[in-house]
Amino acid sequence: MIIFLKRLFTNKLASVGFLIILALVLTSIFASIFSPHNPLLQNLDNAYASPSATHWLGQDSLGRDIFSRIIYGSRISLKVGVFSVGIASLFGVFLGAISGYYGGWIDEILMRITDVMLAFPGILLAIAIVAILGTGIDNVIIALTIVGWKSYARLTRGQFLAEKEKDYVQASKALGFSDFRIIFIHILPNTLAPVLVAVTLGMAGMITAEAGLSFLGLGAEVGEPSWGAMLTEGRRYILLYPQLTLFPGIAIMITVLGFNLLGDGLQEILDPKKRK
Repeated sequence: MIIFLKRLFTNKLASVGFLIILALVLTSIFASIFSPHNPLLQNLDNAYASPSATHWLGQDSLGRDIFSRIIYGSRISLKVGVFSVGIASLFGVFLGAISGYYGGWIDEILMRITDVMLAFPGILLAIAIVAILGTGIDNVIIALTIVGWKSYARLTRGQFLAEKEKDYVQASKALGFSDFRIIFIHILPNTLAPVLVAVTLGMAGMITAEAGLSFLGLGAEVGEPSWGAMLTEGRRYILLYPQLTLFPGIAIMITVLGFNLLGDGLQEILDPKKRK
């Protein structure tokens, strides 16, 4: 762990991405402390107000503080990212491990199901699922989980196909170890490096997808401080009141950039061929 942390902080991409994500996590946890105003409090007399000493990023169409809404919006983005990627990766890794280890008809069935899922454009499938289930962050998580697991299954299967032919796996079989132990104790830890990179990059994709669904009105409930919803609320007045869309857009950009930088850095750290 100490060696990993040393490599993490000596890698410029990973360290910058890690600091961005750390700041985002702390902002989300302590939103009530960092937020100067109630994100739901309306003040119609000051609708569309420009940035000021009291409201640093201005106020929206209902007079709500944009800065406070962006801070609380980080909670929604992280919640969607963590839960959707977490559930999707666990499910995908499990299926990929079973498929890659056993092969044969099990592999054929699982991979054909995966191929069918891959045939659907991800965002369109997510839109269809949310349209059926209804709006709300919980339904967005369900939709993105259903959309996201297949890439982890494919990746894990490929890693298992390469690992299961190695000597330590054959020795484990010869010693009579159970399939469960070989899969989850011996092989899986040796295949997690690329999965960890995919999870980090997947967080950026899920946060962007949530913002896209909220922008279309299929994500957060009306009034919730979602970055995507804030974009769609201000798009009609982008020339008159650019602060309505500019600052939520910057928040999305910085968050996605942080996860992408961390993912690229982890790829260099965990891949012996790219390690300097």
